[in-house]
Amino acid sequence: MDTTAPEPLTTAHEAPAPAAPLLDRVTLALHAPGADPTWTLTDLPGTGGLRALDVHAPGAPVEIRLAVPLGDAAGYWHPRAGWHRTLVPDWAGRTTTCLVDGPAAGSLYEHSGATVLTWAAADPVTEATVRYGVSEEHDTHVVHLRLPAADRPHRLLLAPRSPSVAAALRPLRAHFAAAHPPMPVPDAARVPVYSTWYAFNQDVTAEAVETQAALAAGLGCGALILDDGWQKHGSGRGYAGLGDWEPDPAKFPDLTAHVARVRGHGLRYLLWVAPLLLGPRAACHPRWAAAAPRPAGVPGAHVLDPRLPEVRRHVTDLCVSLVARHGLDGLKLDFLDEAAVYAGDGRGDVGHAMTTLLDELRHALEAVRPDVLLELRQPYTGPGMAPYGNMLRSFDCPADATANRVRTLDTALLATGGAVHSDMLMWSADASPEAVARQLIGALHSVPQLSVRLDEVPASHRDTVRFWLSWWRAHRELLLDGETEPGRPDTLYPLVTAVRGDTCLTSVHADLVVPLDTAAHRVFHLVNGSGRDRLLVDVTGGGGPVLARVHGADGRMMNNPLTSLPLLPEGPRPLAVPRGGLVSLTLTEGPR
Repeated sequence: MDTTAPEPLTTAHEAPAPAAPLLDRVTLALHAPGADPTWTLTDLPGTGGLRALDVHAPGAPVEIRLAVPLGDAAGYWHPRAGWHRTLVPDWAGRTTTCLVDGPAAGSLYEHSGATVLTWAAADPVTEATVRYGVSEEHDTHVVHLRLPAADRPHRLLLAPRSPSVAAALRPLRAHFAAAHPPMPVPDAARVPVYSTWYAFNQDVTAEAVETQAALAAGLGCGALILDDGWQKHGSGRGYAGLGDWEPDPAKFPDLTAHVARVRGHGLRYLLWVAPLLLGPRAACHPRWAAAAPRPAGVPGAHVLDPRLPEVRRHVTDLCVSLVARHGLDGLKLDFLDEAAVYAGDGRGDVGHAMTTLLDELRHALEAVRPDVLLELRQPYTGPGMAPYGNMLRSFDCPADATANRVRTLDTALLATGGAVHSDMLMWSADASPEAVARQLIGALHSVPQLSVRLDEVPASHRDTVRFWLSWWRAHRELLLDGETEPGRPDTLYPLVTAVRGDTCLTSVHADLVVPLDTAAHRVFHLVNGSGRDRLLVDVTGGGGPVLARVHGADGRMMNNPLTSLPLLPEGPRPLAVPRGGLVSLTLTEGPR
């Protein structure tokens, strides 16, 4: 009989602990049964205002409880928020974290967008659980972080109040980048990618991939990912055949030669692998079954336990062998988050085991391919994973431009190293060029990945892809390296601005007014991802004469010769910009 007491439904009914003022209006309480916890709060010089909360509870599990009055709170963002980014009651707000299951972090913000409380656990590896939400009993928003016993203090990083969630997270990103130096990001990780997944699913062959590779290279892609289906038993959309990782001889009779042919088009080549999954149809299943006692969250497979040294050696040897044997440029490492099925079982910390595994894997791969490309996927794209991957992909969201925008921007908020990649873009062959452009615009602030059969879509689709990939490449540094402000997370980022030097780019995804400050910038790019054939702008900073260049969804110039506006006056006004297109405005004189 299970005599464990049920967890209280709300945080108000948990074991009491005295609260004390922490900073601003935030209070702190500590609960550590069997210990007398203490804490200190110190400034971290040179970190943009970060403070460190160090909690001492030697040898005992501890719960760190933060609470802040609701005030004008609008929403709470955290890395696993998904679509639940407004305020939730504390009986509903629960998440688990570890290295491969998302970092422990969050930000409470007001309707103005300004933050009230932004925090992150300094250790992104250790297993933890978080309860968060509105305490109905106390009219507060609470965060309760539960951490295992440790022989060192637990540290939380607290960011100062900031105008936006993005601004609050910037000093946290800088801190994590220094604490966990990211894996090098070669230029090949920052080029558009062609992926086979949505285009073919598992019905993929060498010949078909080579056809797409030639077309993708001509449209502006610089890398190709061969996804699920290349391996034996790779059919039926299940995972019962995983484990051997040998090419299907009917689909890829000579995988090494095939890779060489694709690379001959100027594309880097990555291969999909899920090295922790093991299915009963694999020839190696009898050997490894005992090391994979728990079922995966995907159908048909179990999960190899990364805490076992023999599993870690197996995964490393497997991945190195694939890269070396077939001349690969890298790997798409899938389903690493499935390791979390072993979290909390009392047999060792999964996050620390995965750190050991991934450290061994990275260095072994770099020994055979120094500029190796490694793709990671949400949720394992947090700061602790920065040393182990240089391509950080959004979670699957087929044909959903809104989800791609939200997920890539969410990833970028805490990304400290690798290039953020979109989920693969797909659309139907009967889509309009404007619909195709919408998919590309949804991925604009990340590295775009495509997955359609390029030989089966109309020429107008290829024209649209060619234009947008060319335009994206020309503005890559602005889009990937500029200071990006997406706005409030609960609004799903309908107006996203990236700034670099005197250039300001705004992607518009709803019928909203776009601010143009002519005193702050000289060049403005306005991308129309809305459903209307015009954009509304509000000019400040004096205005001035501008040169306007307007492109349609497929790249055609809509004003040839260029339009010279003798004066872009202050105040609101509409600009004729086709949906799926863009306008570039360049001030030809200083503001008036």
